[in-house]
Amino acid sequence: MKILIADDDQISRMITKAAVEQSGHDCIVAVDGDSAWQLFQEHSPEAVVTDLMMPGLNGLDLCRAIRAAGKDRYTYVILVTSHGSRKDVLAGMEAGADDYVTKPLDPFSLHIRLLAAQRITSLHADLARYRSALTEQARTDPLTKVHNRLKLSEDLGELHDGSHGYCLAMVDVDNFKSYNDIYGHQAGDAALVAIADTLASQVRATDAVYRFGGEEFLLLLREQSAATADLVMERVRSAVHDLTIEHSGDPDGVLTISAGIAASPGGHPAGTEHLLREADLALYAAKAAGRNRVALADSFHAE
Repeated sequence: MKILIADDDQISRMITKAAVEQSGHDCIVAVDGDSAWQLFQEHSPEAVVTDLMMPGLNGLDLCRAIRAAGKDRYTYVILVTSHGSRKDVLAGMEAGADDYVTKPLDPFSLHIRLLAAQRITSLHADLARYRSALTEQARTDPLTKVHNRLKLSEDLGELHDGSHGYCLAMVDVDNFKSYNDIYGHQAGDAALVAIADTLASQVRATDAVYRFGGEEFLLLLREQSAATADLVMERVRSAVHDLTIEHSGDPDGVLTISAGIAASPGGHPAGTEHLLREADLALYAAKAAGRNRVALADSFHAE
């Protein structure tokens, strides 16, 4: 573990540092509470061994600051007191400390507490990874592995200020119902996965692909104008066509997509529901014009 030691007494620091290193851990040393807080922010140690009484931030204030920081990683705090009075111990626990030792420091006692610290911080790290995985799973379409409607709602909510232009492109797989009827739903699922992979591969890392429902996808193209988004979606449409997924029920003989684009220019925010409706209307226009094409919302008249 990486352990921060905070103590204004040089001899105490040396004893604590030696004990920590003997236990096989790395040390960061602070000579007072203020420098300890700065080092904590810079290095994010797994554990802190702090004296109760120090210049600047005392041990209690340092505990409170660490807990208020709300970092993803849990920090185990061991408070060092001069006499281990019940009042000091209680105050330390209420401030956020996990355990305490008394001066003069017993290296064995600190070693035991560091073993506990390692278990606790490891457990918290595992829980953080599980939470992150669950959060990602809740925002991912289980079939295609692109984002889902929940993630779309969150991402669109972050664009409400309208400070940067962006485009929404609604995408639909052409004649997909007949594809399922002819080749079966298992083949249909495989086709959706292939198309989703292609959509994701054809856009930038700053853009995003979502499964909107069934055979519909939505692309969020950040900082794009209608004209540049049209170029992007033409490239996407062509890439899907080039997959050459056989479809005997389609005039082209392969699976294709149609897309409708709606733009929100920077500085002129448009409601996301309005943009979604415009993109959907543009998609409808592309379908009506013969499918396997891209239409812009401002290229036709719609209320």
